[in-house]
Amino acid sequence: MARNDGTLWEGLALRRTRAGADPDAAPRAVALPAAWEEEAATALAALAPGHGPVSLRRLAEGWISRALSRGQKAGVVAPDEARALAEGWRALLLTRRGAPGAESWRGEVRGEPRFVLNLPAFLEPEGGFDLEGYTEACALGLRFLDASTGGKPLKLRLGFADLAGLLAGLGLPYDSASARQVAAAIAAITRGAAETESGRLAQRLGAREPVALIWPEPPAETPVPGLAAAARAALDAAMGAPGLRHARVVALSPADAAEALLGAETAGIAPAPGASRPVSTPSGVVDVPTAAARRAAPDQVARLLAPVGEAPRRLMLEAVTPFLSAPAPAPVALPAPARPAAAPRAPLRRQLGQTLHVVIGGHRVALRTSEEDGKLREIAFSLAKEGAAYRSLMDGFAQAVSLGLAQGVPLAAYVDAFAYTRFGPAGVVEGDPDIPRATSVLDWAFRRLAMDYLGGALPQPEMEDVAPDAAARATEQAPLLPLDLPATPVAERRGRLRVVA
Repeated sequence: MARNDGTLWEGLALRRTRAGADPDAAPRAVALPAAWEEEAATALAALAPGHGPVSLRRLAEGWISRALSRGQKAGVVAPDEARALAEGWRALLLTRRGAPGAESWRGEVRGEPRFVLNLPAFLEPEGGFDLEGYTEACALGLRFLDASTGGKPLKLRLGFADLAGLLAGLGLPYDSASARQVAAAIAAITRGAAETESGRLAQRLGAREPVALIWPEPPAETPVPGLAAAARAALDAAMGAPGLRHARVVALSPADAAEALLGAETAGIAPAPGASRPVSTPSGVVDVPTAAARRAAPDQVARLLAPVGEAPRRLMLEAVTPFLSAPAPAPVALPAPARPAAAPRAPLRRQLGQTLHVVIGGHRVALRTSEEDGKLREIAFSLAKEGAAYRSLMDGFAQAVSLGLAQGVPLAAYVDAFAYTRFGPAGVVEGDPDIPRATSVLDWAFRRLAMDYLGGALPQPEMEDVAPDAAARATEQAPLLPLDLPATPVAERRGRLRVVA
């Protein structure tokens, strides 16, 4: 890939993580902007073809270069505008305002490509909507679709996502006339801006479709300053074109991983799934606020993100459809059931801990701990050389201890029970200057925990206690083979057996 010096990639800090396209997929190395969340890494892993490492920059430059190459070859992209188009597409992606659909990321040529705009990304800090930026994004999205298909198709799919997140940020309930006015105006701007750009291409390359002479009337007013006027101006500009290059430009589509990469939580005009969502953490599954809930004022979350029935969704569909080039998908079941906003929640619990690595009797051992408010909450072991059965037993033991700690069993009780237990591996401890020898993995682990969390060191066992042939209590010793045969002959013992019902 060519160097990207002088572009928006220059100086952008990326972080590395591992993510799989779904819970059952093998994780792959992913590089993406440092501020982007883990859900974006999962989406990027789903968008990238193959199974190897993936970088946002490398993958994005793939669809950018393919679109420019096809567009220039077909004559729909002039050489002097290629650089500006590429930088505009990069800007939409890096601000998470827009991106092509999954087929473009994967280099697939079958089907109709699409470009999606993430509506909440156009919210302004003071509560308005970036009208100029959105109009420009619509034009850039149409140019990408036209270039990536070589200017051949008459029907393109430019759409938007996460209307629910935009409405929450504006403080508008989904089931309200004001919300429907905003949605209709957004759809009108999308249609007008896209057809205006199609008209510019027609003026240069030749028209293939006539301009619509009759438009639906856009909302006369909306709660967002300037939005109604911008919608009227966008439609008027489209009517002034000499003709169009495309018969269809705006179409809403079901979401794919592109929406998740941009941070959009819903597709098209779907309502919000609720005020929180489940997230897996080391301490279990917890509910965290959705992005829509974080945009809304804290005292308005319950009102703005309450569950929405079928009737409000159909009213929203009726408000938006007249400004689309193709019918919007009918309201379908939400990906997750809507849940009412809960009362103010306690902050997300964050647990600290450490991983200790030692060698006991030549065997590598790792002890991982998790603590909260300075108290031990969970433990886990990693054993490098041991067999699967032994590792499974140790995993089950660690889980049992963790459950006990969670239920209030004192750590001191575990220390009393398992310190100085004897079984292999045992011997000299390397890597822990405070505990030079141990009679077992559990002996080292619980004496270490006693020092870290109970504030005291236990006496060290003698060298003879950790020797391979050290004698322990009879109940701690393994049976010695071969065993002596029983004195009673087998035949006599069989005669003594009887069936008990």
